[in-house]
Amino acid sequence: MTRRRLKPDELDLWRKVAQTTDRLHPERKHKDPPLPKPTPSKHNKTRIEGFDLGQKADPAHHGHDIAPDISQTIAAQPVRMDKKTFGKLRRGKVVPEGKLDLHGMTMDQAHPALMGFILRAHDNNKRLVLVVTGKGKSRDEGGPIPTRRGVLRHNVPQWLSAPPLSGVVLQVTEAHLKHGGGGAYYVYLRRRR
Repeated sequence: MTRRRLKPDELDLWRKVAQTTDRLHPERKHKDPPLPKPTPSKHNKTRIEGFDLGQKADPAHHGHDIAPDISQTIAAQPVRMDKKTFGKLRRGKVVPEGKLDLHGMTMDQAHPALMGFILRAHDNNKRLVLVVTGKGKSRDEGGPIPTRRGVLRHNVPQWLSAPPLSGVVLQVTEAHLKHGGGGAYYVYLRRRR
């Protein structure tokens, strides 16, 4: 919004009103009028490589910085097990030797249950186990911050990649549809030495 200039009769009226008033703080010194803005000189330009004065910067459009879905994250992990066995695993041709169902558990209950189950399975020389987390309930109340669906579904892969389970687990992948699909994980364990 631009300010309009005062007309001469408005300026005279203002001066008359200003003369009839008393200063709010007479002990303070009167401020000097503001200094005029400096004008840029043409011979003192600093040069920035790849940018000319007055040029607009290119908007860096990177899209959203939202973390990818857990399914995409797990699918992007490198295959650390035998590729032939991994192919059978993805097609649902390999039968898991053990199963842990975490439905209805809180994170405080599920984490120790998962750790105990995986370590016992490794001690019993099992190679492939199934961990069922469920897909989770949709808890988005429409607030400004979106909430992820399935707390256990997102935390189980992190727990499996952290010590002490990271030394035992060789590969984690999403289960085939007949074993639970996106609500379950195949956990391929290392051989016992």
